[in-house]
Amino acid sequence: MQEPDLSGARWRKSSLSGSGPSCVEMAFVGNDVAVRDTKDRDGGTLIFSRTEWNAFIGGIKNGHYDNPV
Repeated sequence: MQEPDLSGARWRKSSLSGSGPSCVEMAFVGNDVAVRDTKDRDGGTLIFSRTEWNAFIGGIKNGHYDNPV
């Protein structure tokens, strides 16, 4: 799989993360979604297909990743 060109990526993070540096950012890049750590923006980027990303977001919305108490 060829890495997408991230030079024009418009990175964004959740508005719930506030102004602190401890979060992740994501960007839509063509048909992929890029994710990186805000503390180490040059440390690497995870690339997901839109299908993978949508499955992850669906899992979040359905509570699949909730921490059982």
